[in-house]
Amino acid sequence: MNMKNIKLVATDLDGTFLKNDRSISQGNLEALQLLGKMDVVRVVATGRNLRKVMEVIPEEVPFDYIVYSSGAGIYNWKQKKHIYHKNISCESSNLLADYFRKRDYNFYAFNEAPENHRLWYHKGGQDCEEFERYFSFHNSFAEKLTSDSRFKKGLCQFMLIIPEDEEKYENLKNEIERQSDEIRVIRSSSPVTKGYIWAEVFNREVSKGHGVNHLCGLLGINQKDTIGVGNDYNDLDLLHYTAFSFLAENAPTDLKNRFDSVPSNENDAFAVAVKPILN
Repeated sequence: MNMKNIKLVATDLDGTFLKNDRSISQGNLEALQLLGKMDVVRVVATGRNLRKVMEVIPEEVPFDYIVYSSGAGIYNWKQKKHIYHKNISCESSNLLADYFRKRDYNFYAFNEAPENHRLWYHKGGQDCEEFERYFSFHNSFAEKLTSDSRFKKGLCQFMLIIPEDEEKYENLKNEIERQSDEIRVIRSSSPVTKGYIWAEVFNREVSKGHGVNHLCGLLGINQKDTIGVGNDYNDLDLLHYTAFSFLAENAPTDLKNRFDSVPSNENDAFAVAVKPILN
């Protein structure tokens, strides 16, 4: 395959670019630096919000753009400037919150991007250890959602956490998406505890693929000149969009064989994926 005219490379962070301890390998860092010398645009495409990105990517790491919160926002890393965001409308946000409370689900509601590190929570009738673990990491920015709370503006997203069960997830996804034509549900494997699914509710125009497509439009980059690297369900839109797409070896079994394979995130998945254009 001819990858010599690549103009943009987009990579997921957790489980792809970052090692399991959230560190950056020397091989991946050197690959980023070489891409910069070749004037290739280097993009993070992550489910993390921007504040969470900054916790694991030091300022000096040479990325150009951050597509954060699964594509809900785009940030110019070098200029430190927000250039795009897409939120759920106020009307749909309140409709969904009412519906989730009525069903007594455990859920989180996140402030509109780019301030979506701030959140509200509702603890339903069914205990969920993963819900509590997530809360322990985010409680300094969390506010309890009361039974009569009303949002005065839109939200970036909702998140529901369920045990890993394919049928239950598909039923929940279909149920949620029936509530509003404006939204979609994106699946993500929990990076906190294995065995849980995060059902994340966004504006229907939000995905990593949409985010990178929007960025390509702004920069005048053709889709055929792009590479994507990922490892999980929420990377699928990205990998379907990019012309050359790679899946890390540590990806869920049912995703394998859909894309070209590279080693795991512990073994320089990103550097191996871009190696053909660096030679």
